[in-house]
Amino acid sequence: MSSNPEDLANVKDLVSVRYMVDDVDAAVGFYTKHLGFTVRMNAAPAFADVARGQLRLLLSGPTSSAGRPMPDGAVPAPGGWNRIHLIVTDIAAEVDRLRAAGVPFRNDIVKGPGGQQILLEDPAGNVVELFQPAG
Repeated sequence: MSSNPEDLANVKDLVSVRYMVDDVDAAVGFYTKHLGFTVRMNAAPAFADVARGQLRLLLSGPTSSAGRPMPDGAVPAPGGWNRIHLIVTDIAAEVDRLRAAGVPFRNDIVKGPGGQQILLEDPAGNVVELFQPAG
């Protein structure tokens, strides 16, 4: 990242989320090819910064500073259930497109009072939720 004040101001307009990943290049490829993110910075194998709209996704590999062990010896790892939430206009079409590309899903589309959702996994096992609002 640049230390240019304009670049730093732009970061303040974004919501940042960090995902631990096993392979930074694989994660960058996944998010740019399948989910419409653009690369802001790529320092693979340690780290990359990608964005989609106002969402900044920090992809940290095992050799990144975020991957260092905690004082108790715990090591940050990918996976889990916390997730980013991407709004789509046609969830069925998105699921068809992503399944055709071999993207793994944790479930099928489920409907609730607010809309429809489905969970997919990035190459490291981190969850991404696709959500189509009701209406």
